Amino acid sequence: MNFFSNKKLLIVFLLIANQTTLKAQKTIQQLDSVLITSSRITLPFKENSRTITVITQQEIQQSAASNVADLLQQVAGVDIRRRGTDGMQSDIYIRGGHFNQTLILIDGFKTENPQTGHHTMNVFPSLENIERIEIIKGPAARIFGQNAFLGAINIVTKKHAKDHVQLSVEAGSYAHAKVGIATSKRFKKSQHQIAFSQVKSDGYRHNTDFKNQNYFLKSSFDTKQQPITVLASFTQRKFGAENFYTNTPSFHEYEETQTSLIGVSTQLKKNNLTIKPSIYWKRGQDQFLLKRSNPSFSRNFNITNKIGAAINTSYTSSLGITGFGIDGASITLASNNLGNQNRIMTNAFLEHRFVLANNKLDITPGVSLHYFSDFNAQLLPGLDVGYKINDTFKIYGNIGYSYRVPTYTELYINIPSFLSGNNSLQPEKALAEEIGFQYAKKSFNLNAVLFNRKATDLIDYVKATSTSTMYLAQNLREINSQGFEINSTYSFKINEQRQSLKLGYTFIEDDYKNTNVFASRYLLNTSIKHHVTANAAFTIGALQPSVSYSYIERPTNSYNLVNAKLTVKLKQLNIFGLVNNVFNTNYIEANSVPMPKGNFLFGLAYKIQ
Repeated sequence: MNFFSNKKLLIVFLLIANQTTLKAQKTIQQLDSVLITSSRITLPFKENSRTITVITQQEIQQSAASNVADLLQQVAGVDIRRRGTDGMQSDIYIRGGHFNQTLILIDGFKTENPQTGHHTMNVFPSLENIERIEIIKGPAARIFGQNAFLGAINIVTKKHAKDHVQLSVEAGSYAHAKVGIATSKRFKKSQHQIAFSQVKSDGYRHNTDFKNQNYFLKSSFDTKQQPITVLASFTQRKFGAENFYTNTPSFHEYEETQTSLIGVSTQLKKNNLTIKPSIYWKRGQDQFLLKRSNPSFSRNFNITNKIGAAINTSYTSSLGITGFGIDGASITLASNNLGNQNRIMTNAFLEHRFVLANNKLDITPGVSLHYFSDFNAQLLPGLDVGYKINDTFKIYGNIGYSYRVPTYTELYINIPSFLSGNNSLQPEKALAEEIGFQYAKKSFNLNAVLFNRKATDLIDYVKATSTSTMYLAQNLREINSQGFEINSTYSFKINEQRQSLKLGYTFIEDDYKNTNVFASRYLLNTSIKHHVTANAAFTIGALQPSVSYSYIERPTNSYNLVNAKLTVKLKQLNIFGLVNNVFNTNYIEANSVPMPKGNFLFGLAYKIQ
């Protein structure tokens, strides 16, 4: 199945969108009041001169998705390569590249995994706990540091919730079963949110069963200055990983992971000065068995700990806004395969936002300094520029350097006759540029951008010749990636009920420089070339139907996917039905792992307030 064979589906979608638009009675402005908190300088959405996508809480609730991985796959330019249902196990890519090159933040806390990028998405909370998701594409290392090679995703959890207790259950294909409980309580000087969920499945094929548990706590304590916020989350995953990492049919791999995050933050304001201090601890535990029935054959056990602190400040003056700060962390790894490792990392940044020409022109130069105890220091300059033609139209551009230090897996892994790390690896580097425009009038938003990225010293596992038996990690790749991206959103009201239409398209052309290798595990012929997304979410009385469509073309395969969801809201009771892969498409997202055919999920949630 290809994109053009489903063009009738898109035509119908556009006709429905057009007719619905003609009947709109009232528009909505969703993003004007959203403050982008993932940047060093907090700015309203429309004031930023970067490519930023915001998925709001209402969009999350109406989306045809049941987890964060499926939700992000509905954003053009964001490629989630899954190995099963319910996001098991998923890697994230922004505009091509590599799964280690996107930084994930939870309420601003950096959650990169120093062991391997394959566990980056394990830290995600459930959709029910998320207020919004901020997706920052393009050069972001100047703002966030290493690992923001291609961009960053900040998960903003809910800040306030009315007193309630919510019970939820789900059931679906492959013996999928989920139970959850969530509660929120406000006291005189504090408020607390607590949530727990457990989901399990027999799997859609042999050895893809899983059992996941999620615990979430967020508390705010009032003080004379500003509230102190405490965030704690714990995720445990146990899953069969049939050919997730190897193609050997007799291995039957198995994995168990635990991810915990505890963070404390606050915000202090005095006149024009804002100070945001925070401390956090992130722990990861991973047990991987190459043969599930024979743990002694090959067992990898890893425990990582990251203890970090940060102080971000901003000062507003007649010259604009100055952002400056520092963050640091101590990282340790205890592993029977990768050895015992430790490193100290420190990042310092400085940037200033000038606003000139009657508030039409904004110029933000900045620089960051990054130090790792096991690598040389890196100085990363960058520049953002934006110009408002009028209240609805803005052009912008940015340029910046990015880099990423190797993971411990890339440095030290040793699987005999299969995979070998390389302790001589150097950090990956890139220079990225963007130029684009934003158009926003009433409830219609349009963003288009051209981008270019020249990356060097990219790390890949390669075989040098056809007789090689081992994949060896090396700094071999040089890739120049060019492309463009268009995203549009139209939100409106019919009978005071919200309706939403979204269309997106990303094109990427990768120029692989001459590299004399026989085989590559990750970087060669894997990135997206064309990515089309279309999402429609409607509210008709108590009914909330939604549909998501995506077309993905890679150098090796292409496919269309359609998901549909219907939610019924009856006062305190919500009931939903979700169908994934409506047309039973055969497709592969990662390695040679076949994805599930059409499957369904039913659920209900009852809220007591």
